[in-house]
Amino acid sequence: MPGTVNVAVIYYSSTGTIARIADAMATAATEAGAHVRLRKVRELAPQAAIDSNPAWAANADATKDLPEAEPDDMVWADAVIFGSPTRYGNVSAQLKQFIDTLGGLWAEGRLADKVYSGFTASSTAHGGQESTLLALYNTVHHFGGILVAPGYTDPSKFVDGNPYGTSHVSGQGDLPVGDQTLQATKVQAERVVRVARALKDGGLTGGA
Repeated sequence: MPGTVNVAVIYYSSTGTIARIADAMATAATEAGAHVRLRKVRELAPQAAIDSNPAWAANADATKDLPEAEPDDMVWADAVIFGSPTRYGNVSAQLKQFIDTLGGLWAEGRLADKVYSGFTASSTAHGGQESTLLALYNTVHHFGGILVAPGYTDPSKFVDGNPYGTSHVSGQGDLPVGDQTLQATKVQAERVVRVARALKDGGLTGGA
């Protein structure tokens, strides 16, 4: 009987697009048989900035009761799926701040030999999705993690076209997450769970 796989979906979202994908990613991982923790990272922006954007304020309110990510979530997880909107072709400051708190666990080798993957969103089709995920994945190399991107491992990936991770073009918030993005989410989450389970059953993962 395959063993239990723990998956942490850890994300930052301002106006809600990444939050929607994160929720779908957590659901798909759960349906694939994983134990899942869905966690947002701490907001760094001032309240005035949040209040100035109705979508940002609405997402902050909608997720106010969701637990914030803690280093223990990384220890617990066999696989971590990070989510961030693209910020000038890089990950958001909020997600980077969380990653920067993990130095102690990294020094102890407790972030190694886990599966990692990522997802993102941008306003335009060429707004930095690939560079954001590649920048995120540089961190995985430093962790000694095992990168599991979706690749072109499913026919649907030739439709959405992004082998690096699930991505969504949100426009100015007027392009909601739809079936194509949700299918990409399902493919990625199932692949992460499948590979993490195989590695764990084989005795490799479990740096905790």
